[in-house]
Amino acid sequence: MILGLISDTHDYFDPRIADHFAGVEHILHAGDIGSARIIQRLEAIAPVTAVLGNNDFDPTWRETEVVTLGGRKFLVHHIVGVRALADGIRDRISREQPDVVVFGHTHQPYEERRGGTLFLNPGYAGKPRFGMERSVARLHCGPAELRVEFLPL
Repeated sequence: MILGLISDTHDYFDPRIADHFAGVEHILHAGDIGSARIIQRLEAIAPVTAVLGNNDFDPTWRETEVVTLGGRKFLVHHIVGVRALADGIRDRISREQPDVVVFGHTHQPYEERRGGTLFLNPGYAGKPRFGMERSVARLHCGPAELRVEFLPL
């Protein structure tokens, strides 16, 4: 199974997203979405699980989502300080025991395995600004491994 990972679109849909996510079976959006039209455009590619970011106010999205895809459990939450987890998210991760935590907020791609959990941030997918590097990610979920590829925008 291949998943598309995206975060921090801030109401901007880069035209390269559709090509980068061609063939993915599900998309995880880790917050700071912008308007619902971003999710609608992603849903034209594949089903979407999305969470609220600190700049989102749509009551249809929740702060945290837990979903099982390809036999693996994913926890999606916008702000995750991997090295110093806040009490609430630390407790939720401990309770859920996800295989993968997908997060955003930092605008930086990130991949690190801590214990049995892979922490992934696909990077910043919003409008180009200040020379910031922009990216999304594809996560290949094989029977024996998880492999991430970061794709520049």
